[in-house]
Parts: sequence; structure tokens; C-alpha cells
Amino acid sequence: MKYAAINGELVNMAAAVVPVTDHGFLYGLGLFETFRTYQGVPFLLERHLERMASGCRELGIPFTTTAAEVTGWIKNLLLANELQDAYVRYTVSAGEAPLGLPSGDYEQPNHIVLAKALPEPSLSLYKNGKMLQRLSTPRNTPEGDVRLKSLHYMNSILAKRELNGYGQHVQGAEGLQFSRSGHVAEGIVSNVFWVRKGVIYTPSIETGILPGITRAVVLELATQQGIPYREGLFPWEDLLNTDEIFLTGSVAELVPVTTLRDLDGTETLISRGHIGPVTEALLGMYRQKAGYTS
Repeated sequence: MKYAAINGELVNMAAAVVPVTDHGFLYGLGLFETFRTYQGVPFLLERHLERMASGCRELGIPFTTTAAEVTGWIKNLLLANELQDAYVRYTVSAGEAPLGLPSGDYEQPNHIVLAKALPEPSLSLYKNGKMLQRLSTPRNTPEGDVRLKSLHYMNSILAKRELNGYGQHVQGAEGLQFSRSGHVAEGIVSNVFWVRKGVIYTPSIETGILPGITRAVVLELATQQGIPYREGLFPWEDLLNTDEIFLTGSVAELVPVTTLRDLDGTETLISRGHIGPVTEALLGMYRQKAGYTS
């Protein structure tokens, strides 16, 4: 990664900086979106920008950027970094302001786009799945009505540190967080779904989870295919007695979970260690929608 795009301009990474008085740095006042490109085109960009715009309104950060502008930034960034496709992070920080909590809206946010190479595709991952480790670090409650994808990421970092603490036992695993009331919430960087007797289940937004873009698309695809789904408050035990589990994210797409690991190290095999039929069908439909070519 040689270059970043800051406020629409390509900047060498060594010079890619924001002022120390930017409230994104001082107070975590800012939002970000992560997504990937397919054949150089950012997938579901309009939805990501809609979520960004909604969050910015709540935080008093002006946001007038268009999809065409962001697409242009990404195109130039991919070219400069010699990338065909990429993992993209688009950040909007509040911008410079006096020291102290704001008394009004912000005026000049900073727009930062970073792009890096996508992880090497793993046929084994999408066929044999990964482990999901139960965590004791609870998912914190949103600061507002709905969780924002904000720069204040401490809860997820603490969860990741807990996951790392399990050592080699959980190499490559995702961590599963619960609400403070004990209901299944979400992965550290993913939304979680499971399938039992042909019905898809996923935690309700009421648990405080991020309303993921890929999460919403999966529910739309399920509806189109006549697959029933239920959103609600569910215990850990529901995961132990299910047919399939999968995780969603804009970069990872749909990833099957084939092993559950409890806090005491007990492991439960899911879907006989292979991707389940509903997960496989939804992954295929998602990739078709994205224009994915292997």
C-alpha cells in the first residue's frame, strides 16, 4: 500500500496524516465503511454511503460526497497501488476543531480512503469453514439508537485481545460476542446466522449489533428464494443445536462455521465439518449479485 486518498487527492503513505486536533483522533468522532471491489467496481457502494450519511447526520458531520466521487477516488487509488481488486476502507473523521467537546456541528471533515490487496481466496475456508469461539467480552450497547460503524472501536479490540489469548487453539477463528443480557449478538467483525430445519435465524438489531450491509442483502436473498427467516433474541444453546452456521461481512462475503468452541474449550462440530446447503446456495447467489468470477 503506497498511496492513500485524502480529501480526493492521492498522497504517499508517508505523508498521509491528519491534524492532531482532528476530533476523529481526539474523541473518536468519525465513521468508516469497509467493502471490496469486484472487477474494480466497489460493491454495494450506495448502501455503504447511505449508512455513512445517516451516521454523519447523527454526529453533526456534513456529508455530501457522491458515489461517483468515491468511485473515482477508489479507481485512482487502485491504479496508483497497482491493484486489480482491493479491500477498501473509507473513513470520514469529524475534522479539526478546538480542544473540548463540540458545541455545534462540524464544518470540514476529512475523507480518507485506503486500499490493500484482498486476502488470497481460500477454497478450503468456503468448503470446510472456520471456528467460532465464544467470548466473555460482551458486546457493548450502542451510544445511540442504532450502532454506528464508528472510529471508537475499543470494544472490538478488547474482544480481539480475548480471542488472541486462546492461542493456537483458535488460529483463524472468529470471536462471538453476546449482549449483556446474554443473547447471541455478533462476531468481532461479522454478523452471524444459523439454519435449523430450513429456517434462517439471526440476532435482532435490538441486541445492539451493527446493521450490516451484507446481513441485509442475505435477508433479501432469502426472501427472494422463499426461505423463511427470524430475527430475535437467542441463547448460545440455539447455536449448539443447529444445522448450519455462517458469518457475513462485506469483504469475507458468507463464511461457513463448522466448529463452535465454548469458553471451557469444548468443541462442537457443525454441518459435519462442511458448508451446509443453505449457506452454499446463499453464497452462490451473493457472488452472482456481486459479479464474482473465480
